[in-house]
Amino acid sequence: MLLSIAVVSTDASERYGKQLLSHLGHKVRMEPLPDRPAPAGRLVFAYGVGTVLPMPGKLVLRATAANLESLTRLQDVLQRHLEKFGARRDLAVTWGPVETTPATDESA
Repeated sequence: MLLSIAVVSTDASERYGKQLLSHLGHKVRMEPLPDRPAPAGRLVFAYGVGTVLPMPGKLVLRATAANLESLTRLQDVLQRHLEKFGARRDLAVTWGPVETTPATDESA
């Protein structure tokens, strides 16, 4: 599995996390993370998994997929939607380097 992480600085991480999970959750399966407080969750796409983790002062996005094409597609979907929601605050998503991880549980 391939993994990439983006850390987005914002003082409204819970609001944006909830908005992203709610919006995309109407299109794909959304799973709350049992070990994290709401609104943390996982978005399960046919081609990968996006995890949304609101934290104080930042919103952490994790994208995991089996191949680079799928990972790039997932990153694009998460980034476009979040940047659209945060346009007034100039939210910018910058993905970190792609890492290889074991193909096991994709929890955060």
